[in-house]
Amino acid sequence: MGVKLRISRGLLDGIVALASKTPGEEVCGLLLGLPPLAAAAPATAAGTIESFLPATNVAPDRARHFEIDPATLIRAHRAERDGGPAILGCFHSHPGGDPTPSAEDAAQAEANGALWLICAGPPWTASLWKAVTNGAVHGRFDPVPMIVDPGPSAP
Repeated sequence: MGVKLRISRGLLDGIVALASKTPGEEVCGLLLGLPPLAAAAPATAAGTIESFLPATNVAPDRARHFEIDPATLIRAHRAERDGGPAILGCFHSHPGGDPTPSAEDAAQAEANGALWLICAGPPWTASLWKAVTNGAVHGRFDPVPMIVDPGPSAP
């Protein structure tokens, strides 16, 4: 299974904590870090989610949809262009649902290889997906193994 992504326990806990603070609305933001090396052997093709950037959800119905604030997205693209961390994809929550992409997620996703981290709860769990053509879920997403590195939990 080629692509794997590393994330620290603290970062994952931070995303889950953000989602749990507004359990009636989808929270969202960007995943930043180092993409997997395409030329690496499958066993070593792991990228790293080094940070996340929360964004305001500007969707009209935040209880069922998410839309990342365009200003946040533009700032992140400018920072990436200026040598900052790469935008690997996005994260969002499914309040009271499960961490599997929904049909709505599939309809909104471009098949561009972006990562989608989805957390759901309570109890809160998370999963990682890649937006692709002919994916296993809704024809748009394939699961991505998430390697959670031990470490301190987020504050």
